[in-house]
Amino acid sequence: MAISLKPQSLKRYRDLARLLAKYGRSDLVREAGLDDALEPGDANDPETPPEAAQLAADLEAMGPTVIKLGQLLSTRADLLPAPYLHALTRLQDDVEPLSFAVVEETVERELGVRMSDAFSFFDHVPLASASLGQVHRAALRDGRPVAVKVQRPDVRQTIEDDMAALTDIAEFLDRRTEWGRRFGFAQMLAEFRQSLQRELDYRIEAQNLVTLGANLADVELIEVPQPVGDFTSARVLTMDFVGGRKITSLGPLALMEIDGAALAGALFGAYLKQILEDGFFHADPHPGNVFITDDGKLALIDLGMVARVQPGTQDDLIRLLLAVSEGKGDEAAAVAMQIGEKRDIFDEARFRREVGVLVAEHHGLSIDQLNAGAIVAELTRISGECGLRPAPELTMLGKALLNLDEVARRLDPDFDPNAAIQEQAARLLRNRMLKSASPANLFSAALDAKEFAEKLPGRVNKVMDALAEGQLTLNVQGVDETELMKGVQKVANRLTTGLILAALIIGAAMLMRVETSQQIFGYPALAIVCFLAAAVGGAALLITIYLSDRRK
Repeated sequence: MAISLKPQSLKRYRDLARLLAKYGRSDLVREAGLDDALEPGDANDPETPPEAAQLAADLEAMGPTVIKLGQLLSTRADLLPAPYLHALTRLQDDVEPLSFAVVEETVERELGVRMSDAFSFFDHVPLASASLGQVHRAALRDGRPVAVKVQRPDVRQTIEDDMAALTDIAEFLDRRTEWGRRFGFAQMLAEFRQSLQRELDYRIEAQNLVTLGANLADVELIEVPQPVGDFTSARVLTMDFVGGRKITSLGPLALMEIDGAALAGALFGAYLKQILEDGFFHADPHPGNVFITDDGKLALIDLGMVARVQPGTQDDLIRLLLAVSEGKGDEAAAVAMQIGEKRDIFDEARFRREVGVLVAEHHGLSIDQLNAGAIVAELTRISGECGLRPAPELTMLGKALLNLDEVARRLDPDFDPNAAIQEQAARLLRNRMLKSASPANLFSAALDAKEFAEKLPGRVNKVMDALAEGQLTLNVQGVDETELMKGVQKVANRLTTGLILAALIIGAAMLMRVETSQQIFGYPALAIVCFLAAAVGGAALLITIYLSDRRK
């Protein structure tokens, strides 16, 4: 793979090389052979890295693709220290809004109708403006208040150009640096590209809103805005308008007007249900994406970034959370190894030791000192250092818990996430067992049992016929069939030799009673010959056994 020489790619190479050098990784730039991309004064002293907040600011200045990449990196505690992860979770991109003429043209082209025919009101001033798109308040012709998200016209091409440059860099680092071979940047970026492509299709986000709304329909204090299907396309998303305020904007007096403890418990329980029961969860619950509605509920918005967890992994995550909350370090390490990917350099003893120390240090802390998300994030960091690539579900769980810890404590400073995990565990396990006993699963099991019952008599008849005719064979596959047969032959040879020697001794004893003219030492000659042959053979067998066993 050759490095692209396109001007936009070269600019990205230079920007990223400078960024690595600025934040103490000029060694990585030199190892990759990219020194020419740097200018004098770019490299900083790695012993004194700059503030994590400055890294977030630098990423925000580099555009939408790098901002989204920074949000992805906020889930990788195995790559970055905790202060940087915390700064990256707060990444926001507040850019100049699109002109209303561009918004109007995009909406009418995507929806195929005039804006005045679709909406009775459409605010020219956006509620929020980001690098991927911006949100306007509007109302349908029937008076229903809605929020309309409009994608920027040129954002897809910008992201495509940036992704091409980033992919070149990732593959280059994987080939040229130990750091790249250790963490596999190309694979990480491929997963990021797929996630970003899904986020650019607003029809997928609309379906995510429908799915999450259905999954949380029974949670009274959680609200999910629903899309308006007739006014949604790949670049325009129309959904219910949520009136309220962001969690981050609430002051002490506003917090006194709401039931913070109930809201925190409902939010945490809803996320545990999403991750460990439904297998589909909102992957970016930072404080800016959680609203306090006018009627005192919590609203989850911006479902462009979601994640899915397979049923088998859900069971592992439940065991991991329970092990962490109960202070069982060995069990937490065992589960993490089961769901992670072991590299050739994996140091299991060190991993078990450090995880045990981590869990023990946090067990028994007071409520205001305990942070379940930070523990899971630290667990992924230890995994990376010990050569265990953490499962993507684990990194996403760590990020979600980090954000949830912050949101929950804003709502209720006395909230205990570990107690919530233990309280919810029994309910989650019960629901999972009931889910496994659903009519569809029971019907499938009944079909399997029916097939087994129908075919069992025929299979038994075949086995009995083969047994009666002497045609029954057993196919045993050993670890090493050749060595196994050699061992069997040695045992058989020794048993045969022993039987022959025993026969010689018994025969000689019987010949002692027969009177013959030929005698040796006053005994029948044939009997003495048999005794001597047995003695020599026995001695030879003992010596052979001793020498053979000693060699092994």
